Amino acid sequence: MKINELRDNDGARKERTRVGRGIGSGKGKTAGSGHKGQKARSGVAINGFEGGQMPIYRRLPKRGFTSLNKKDFQILNLGRLQKAIDDKKLDAKKPITIETLVESGLVGKVVDGVRLLAKGELTAKVDITVTGASKGAVEAVEKAGGKVTVA
Repeated sequence: MKINELRDNDGARKERTRVGRGIGSGKGKTAGSGHKGQKARSGVAINGFEGGQMPIYRRLPKRGFTSLNKKDFQILNLGRLQKAIDDKKLDAKKPITIETLVESGLVGKVVDGVRLLAKGELTAKVDITVTGASKGAVEAVEKAGGKVTVA
């Protein structure tokens, strides 16, 4: 094969349709826009327009609201905490705080704090300080011999 014999595969490149270039082109005269009317003109933007009828987005009721006082907690499950201790990312002998959780990569960017939830099992004895904890999580940590401090 020589460099002057290189070419694209069949159908690899498609030429654009040149509209409004005579009747023989198949896209002449009205250039695929039909005859007259709003859609035949340039600058048409009629998304959601229903011909004067009240549009569906105005007929249907609005639902719900977004609370301005909503807290954005990072969630930490007991199973992930135990896995981090097993993988030596956290030291169970030292007190675990939000800062150590962030450093170990267990939680991301903390906005309003960290909430401890009871999903999974905890076998290590830990002393953990978090912003919030479920009753089940507190019971599970105390059962394993640890302590939860809610700050």
